Amino acid sequence: MTGMESKDFERADMSGARFTAVTFKGASFRACALQNVVMRGVEIWDSTIDGEIQNLVINGVDVAPLVEAELDRRHPERPKFRPSSPDGFREAWDINEQLWESTVTRARELPEEMLHESVDGEWSFIQTLRHLAFATESWVVRCIIGDPSPWHPLSLPWDTMTPRPGVPHDRDARPSLAEALALRHDAMSAMRRVLDGLTAEQLDSRTEPLVGPGWPDEGATFPVRECLLIVLNEEWWHRMFAERDLAVLVQRV
Repeated sequence: MTGMESKDFERADMSGARFTAVTFKGASFRACALQNVVMRGVEIWDSTIDGEIQNLVINGVDVAPLVEAELDRRHPERPKFRPSSPDGFREAWDINEQLWESTVTRARELPEEMLHESVDGEWSFIQTLRHLAFATESWVVRCIIGDPSPWHPLSLPWDTMTPRPGVPHDRDARPSLAEALALRHDAMSAMRRVLDGLTAEQLDSRTEPLVGPGWPDEGATFPVRECLLIVLNEEWWHRMFAERDLAVLVQRV
């Protein structure tokens, strides 16, 4: 190694880079795109990968379906978060509300100050609530309902989002749990209103082209089904992350 130890790479484009006899011991990769990456002769142990995984072939075996099947086995309610009908979406949201009610109850058992604490650099519990509000505002209120600027000042995009006009991005804000939950409930109510009136025809339709700057991008249009599935996916995973981190915080009390 020649002077590259512990070097930080942020927003770096390393497409097409070639690494030979390089040591990544103790390295951390966050919000990194690893499409079409080939690794041969690598040694991997004591490592953790969390993210969207598709077509990941390890020693000749596509492990992504195996991972998905194991997650479904561990969490029998998880397949419900991939619905195909209006009634299926309504059922998924009912389950989601019940699961989150349990998670919030668990969080309330901790001192509120701890709900601002990060575990291993991840979002705090309150930041997670703020991000889920942003996701619903973006994909449901902006895309499906048609509000061009639906974001609350406390809503939180993903950390590496390029700043966009009109979109808040205050990671360091410290609202109370009550304030974060109020924001969250407003967004969840919007999702509930859409689902309560959802028909098969609407589910198979596309959104109108988006108006004004923000996220998703102006002029974009999406299948309504895709927008709703994105929100369900966000809800599922961020609750799992929250439960994981709450378990660590409980040990700190």
